[in-house]
Amino acid sequence: MTQPVSLVWFRQDLRVKDNPALQAAVDFGSVVPIYIKDTSIKNEEQPGGASNWWLHHSLQALNKRLNGHLQFFEGDPELVLTELVDKFSATGVFWNRCYEPAAIERDTRIKQTLKDAGCAVASFNASLLWEPMSIRKQDGGVYRVFTPYYRKGCLQAASPRYPMSSPDRITYSKVDNLGTSLEKLGLLSTLNWADDFSNHWQPGEEGAASKLSEFISNAASDYEDQRNIPSVKGTSRLSPHLHFGEISPNQAWYALIDAFNQPDNKHLDCYLSELGWREFSYYLLFHFPTLPTENFNQQFNHFSWRNKDDEFTAWCKGKTGIPIVDAGMRELWQTGYMHNRVRMIVGSFLVKNLLVDWRKGERWFWDCLLDADRASNAASWQWVAGSGADAAPYFRIFNPVLQGEKFDKHGEYVKTYCPELANMPDKYIHKPWDAPQNILSHAGVVLGKNYPNPIADLKASRQRALDAYAETKGK
Repeated sequence: MTQPVSLVWFRQDLRVKDNPALQAAVDFGSVVPIYIKDTSIKNEEQPGGASNWWLHHSLQALNKRLNGHLQFFEGDPELVLTELVDKFSATGVFWNRCYEPAAIERDTRIKQTLKDAGCAVASFNASLLWEPMSIRKQDGGVYRVFTPYYRKGCLQAASPRYPMSSPDRITYSKVDNLGTSLEKLGLLSTLNWADDFSNHWQPGEEGAASKLSEFISNAASDYEDQRNIPSVKGTSRLSPHLHFGEISPNQAWYALIDAFNQPDNKHLDCYLSELGWREFSYYLLFHFPTLPTENFNQQFNHFSWRNKDDEFTAWCKGKTGIPIVDAGMRELWQTGYMHNRVRMIVGSFLVKNLLVDWRKGERWFWDCLLDADRASNAASWQWVAGSGADAAPYFRIFNPVLQGEKFDKHGEYVKTYCPELANMPDKYIHKPWDAPQNILSHAGVVLGKNYPNPIADLKASRQRALDAYAETKGK
């Protein structure tokens, strides 16, 4: 008897292990794995350049895992899927859910279209520990503060699903490949700015597993103490792998729990709560779909941004004259990544010291970050700006000098990405403008020539931000 044919539509779940949609398709019959580059979504929601680099290599790795059976398409997914169901005589379509507002609307429409055509359709949760619709306050309301959301909402709910293993055997449908090539999807930039990424990253399920294993072996046991020090490998660096679904949060969650076997371990609790913050970001985006574009706290709609183009450009290029800010922005450009502590520092400097609208920073990160994620990016920028849910108070303005002296005491991180400061002594590495001329000369630093003068006075710009906020509160 001929097995029924099903399509499994890969999106942000580019893995074989712990993939409920793939397992459902395997259980249904023979499988046609597909990926669709969605051209129907708005330009501003299309992946950025760095994300597309990762996506290309991740799809390449997934295709290898699927023994070359992954078929690539481009267009409106509703039209593509309807056509493929007909051409492949498929009677089932399976996918794992996405939680961005546009994706929810698209998928709901597609599911109904396919069901109306007599096709079996099912979607699954493969990317979150707790789906946003499942967590509510006792009165039925929506959480707006992280700690009660995570401690009372999530941790008191059903435990996250335990990860699934890979399917025992995948039977691929013997159909023609109607798709295009991965190269013709045009994900790789013609510019060479991303050439160095491969020296730092291994996209794909294998790379994700390796990164998790490395974290458990080398950093997890000191996570709470080391995670804020940008010069050491004290974090998991799993964020791009999680975004593209090369590993599920469930796999990370239980791998850490199994490794520690100590429920009250402070490092374990700290890391799991970071996974919880990722969940909270998706929760906010689900319940407040305008999060990426509108101030959560609408009082900020009256805020007077300066938005000086030259200052924004200097920030983007890592030429602000503030060493730890410049190091962070250069790390981003060179590696497609930035340490989380430094993300907060550079974000605070842009929004509060330069008074540049957080949305401009969000868009730059969207294009340059390999782990650019609509939910996490928006929630984190609004947190830094003071305009978001459970945000840092606006008057909390990171002092980049003090932050550098605390978390990069000897300037190792700064010197890595700002080599022109490599010979500066520890005392002045985070504030070269305070160094005596003989110190600068000995270090080979000429401010305004081979390293910029600061584009903002930290004390004066802090007060300017506080004054602007006080004025906004009065409106």
